[in-house]
Parts: sequence; structure tokens; C-alpha cells
Amino acid sequence: MRSPLTVGAVAPSGPALAAEVTAPVPRTGSPVVVELGPGTGSFTAAIQRRLAGDGRHIALEINPRFAERLAGLHPKVDVVTADAADLGTVLAERGLEQADVVVSGLPWAAFAEGQERDVLSAVAAALPPDGVFTTFAYVHTRWAPPARRLLGSLRGRFDEVIISRTIWGNLPPALVYHCRRPNT
Repeated sequence: MRSPLTVGAVAPSGPALAAEVTAPVPRTGSPVVVELGPGTGSFTAAIQRRLAGDGRHIALEINPRFAERLAGLHPKVDVVTADAADLGTVLAERGLEQADVVVSGLPWAAFAEGQERDVLSAVAAALPPDGVFTTFAYVHTRWAPPARRLLGSLRGRFDEVIISRTIWGNLPPALVYHCRRPNT
């Protein structure tokens, strides 16, 4: 409640939502996975379970208190206090050109149109042709102007946007956007 423009959730995401959002994270190989807006770490823990000690997990969190707490809870995660729009810079500083998967827990409804555009442009530029971006929206806000704008922006930046079934087990219920083949 102290930071409504940077913390968009009333409660941490539940396990069912975390499982759906992180489903594209490979369980084999050494993928580079970037997490945007990890907050309290609901998706972080799910990503770590899927990676099982392999790959690379970078989390960009703008809130320094959340970033510090997350780094303490997940020492194998490279937690960076940074804006999601700076994704390209964060990757370059680590000698990386791209990420295989980008998972987002960002509060899109709180974003201005320009901020949304900058973040989605950074995500699309950071993914290879076979990369995947996942994010979510709350069902009760799906028809609000910010949610419609987000879906339109996703469809403009990705060749394929698949909307999951409703995750009724989350509070509030949510749906996930699985976005593939970025248009760069």
C-alpha cells in the first residue's frame, strides 16, 4: 500500500499462477532466464525449481528492499536493482546478448503507455527468434483500458500471443500471456 505504482499486487502470486507463468523455462540445458519485477519471489522460487541448479537466472527488481530480500532468499539468482526497461544494458554488463526466456511479474496496470512501450521493446530486443516472454493479468481487470492496451502491445511485438485458461486458484484470479517469436 506504500508503493502502489511499483507494487501492483494485493497478495503474492500463488503456486498455480507461478507454475503457468514459468512453464516455458526449460528443465534441461543451460538457459538464460530473466525475471522482471520478481517482488517477493513467487516466480523466482518456481524458476529455480525448474532450472534445478543449471542455467542462469537474472532478476531485475526496481524496489531496493525487495531486491535485497530476494538476494538473501535466493543466493543462486543474480538480483539486480534496475528498471526493466534497462534489460539490454543488464544483459550486456554480464556479457550476454540475449535471454532464452523472460518472465514478468510487472504491474502493467500501473504503467504509463511510454513506460510499457519501453519495457516491451527491451524484452523483444533481448529475445532470440525462438525466445518466449510470459506475463500475466488479473481477470477482473482484463477489459480495463490498461489491460486492453497491454494485450494490443503484446500482439504488436510478438507473432504469437496465447492466452492461458483462467487460473482460479490465484488471488485474484489471473490469466497468462505466452508470447513467442518477437517482432524486432
